[in-house]
Amino acid sequence: MRQALLIVDVQRSFSPPTKLIRSIEELLPHITSVATVERHNESRVPFRRQLDWAPAPDDEALIAADRIFIKHGYSPTPEVIDYLRSLKTERVLVCGIQADTCVLAAGFALFDAGLSPTLVADLVVGSSVDRSGRLGIALWRHHFGGVVSSYRDLIPERG
Repeated sequence: MRQALLIVDVQRSFSPPTKLIRSIEELLPHITSVATVERHNESRVPFRRQLDWAPAPDDEALIAADRIFIKHGYSPTPEVIDYLRSLKTERVLVCGIQADTCVLAAGFALFDAGLSPTLVADLVVGSSVDRSGRLGIALWRHHFGGVVSSYRDLIPERG
């Protein structure tokens, strides 16, 4: 099955746990990867005005994905969706920061584009509402169905 990994907002502004970064890095050699980085631009998304917080305007990905796309706001850009379509993937695996917001928004965008989103449950962290990510995983199951419990199941056996 042709698949790609979408890594959502694993960047300094969201304080990702070291374990999350190391686990994603362990999977990277085995799959085509795309990462998003959320940057602040108040003229495009009113983070400061509405939430009194914003990601850094110059934040960078902490994961060395094959392709990195900058976004402003919760959802991946049309360029991300177009790129994933160009890969002719049958399934897009999703991981990253804020399982109940940005990761979920990526799921909706992928679903609406017909790209079969599947969450990698042990490679997500939730927002400050639920840092465990359980809420986001439950919402993902409800809306999209596809969940892989462990990233290790995606790594081919050495033989």
